[in-house]
Amino acid sequence: MAQVLEFKLPDLGEGLTEAEIVRWLVQVGDVVAVDQPVVEVETAKAMVEVPCPYGGVVTARYGDEGTELPVGSPLLTVAVGTPVSGTETIGAGAPGGGDEGEGSGNVLVGYGTQAPPARRRRVRPPAAPGAAPGPVREERPLTAGAGAGSGTVNGVGTGVDDGHGHGKGRRADGHPVAVISPLVRRLARQNGLDLRELPGSGPDGLITRADVEHAVRAGAPAAATTTATTRTATTRTTTHASGTRVPLKGVRGAVADKLSRSRREIPDATCWVDADATELMHARVRMNEAGGPKIFLLALLARICTAALARFPELNSTVDMDAREIVRLDEVHLGFAAQTERGLVVPVVKGAHTRDAESLSAEFARLTEAARTGTLTPADLTGGTFTLNNYGVFGVDGSTPIINHPEAAMLGVGRIVPKPWVHEGELAVRQVVQLSLTFDHRVCDGGTAGGFLRYVADCVEQPAVLLRTL
Repeated sequence: MAQVLEFKLPDLGEGLTEAEIVRWLVQVGDVVAVDQPVVEVETAKAMVEVPCPYGGVVTARYGDEGTELPVGSPLLTVAVGTPVSGTETIGAGAPGGGDEGEGSGNVLVGYGTQAPPARRRRVRPPAAPGAAPGPVREERPLTAGAGAGSGTVNGVGTGVDDGHGHGKGRRADGHPVAVISPLVRRLARQNGLDLRELPGSGPDGLITRADVEHAVRAGAPAAATTTATTRTATTRTTTHASGTRVPLKGVRGAVADKLSRSRREIPDATCWVDADATELMHARVRMNEAGGPKIFLLALLARICTAALARFPELNSTVDMDAREIVRLDEVHLGFAAQTERGLVVPVVKGAHTRDAESLSAEFARLTEAARTGTLTPADLTGGTFTLNNYGVFGVDGSTPIINHPEAAMLGVGRIVPKPWVHEGELAVRQVVQLSLTFDHRVCDGGTAGGFLRYVADCVEQPAVLLRTL
């Protein structure tokens, strides 16, 4: 009799707490090898193929395509070799019949394949006369977690000490609160929610980030007795006669959450200026005529941004309200907005301040292609410190961008078009662009923001100004 191992959705890194099943790569009954990709999932950051750390025969899959699962919930079970003892054991043992407790190694960020605590079989009480036999469930015993008073039930962290997020809270019926993510506990604490009164939509009542955010939007937590099924049905009830409902999940949901948080937390302000970009356009033409890799206009604007941030470091920062501190960052990781079929994404050029125009062009090309094909990784989409938004590609002149939380500023660039302009005392037709800067008013005042924007405009009008900082 084979040993049955349960593979759970691993921690995909970068603070992600759930993922949507896009496509199963294996069927029940298929034989899989150690570390073979078994499912393709979509997170709020990217598409990821998830490898299974066990080799054997797939005996069950959990979740249809399109289902959203929280980290730590079962993905599939695999029958491997011969059981160590005479009973089935879920979640321990080695693939391919090896020593108990071994695995394939570290398959994803935050997920190792070492053996978890042993499970025990719960004996089913005798059935009442005439009752249909019920299934025997395998359950993990309640065990102490890493922190005092914490524990797990069926592999799910119980999570709360005072109903707000630390390790031992229970609902009114005595059952523990099922919370697996520290991010969920922190989000509930920041919004004053009592997790003991919040229904969970995940397996076994697991409370996910979506549950907390739903309660925040509703203004109050739902009753503890509301089930996930009831909550879903209630959510879909509408008084409108007709209309199409589009779920806010995946990239669209992540964008909605981030922009809402930016508007809620950041006191932003915007300033803008028109600039004559004729000389910058000529400079780019001359660079490309000189041979070598093609230089993108976006790369020149990025180089201008990094030079401006060196002069005005206040705008390359973030705000820590818990500590009541402004954190000025030493490195510039430059995000740029890219529209894709999956929605708006913001890939990040790491170490942009150390790159020249040629290196920036190459990295923009790589990330843009990855965005187009949907192969951006979570690392490609996180860690930005300042964002450059070229909305001019949509044929518009101006905008008031929303800051990409937790950054402190974003530079917007409109279309570059011929316009009447006074040049050297004469009216002429020049290539004009509107530049706008949205900034967090907590990190600086208008003088700093205006100085930054004016320096960017000067470099656009006279690219030779950059020679002073190269």
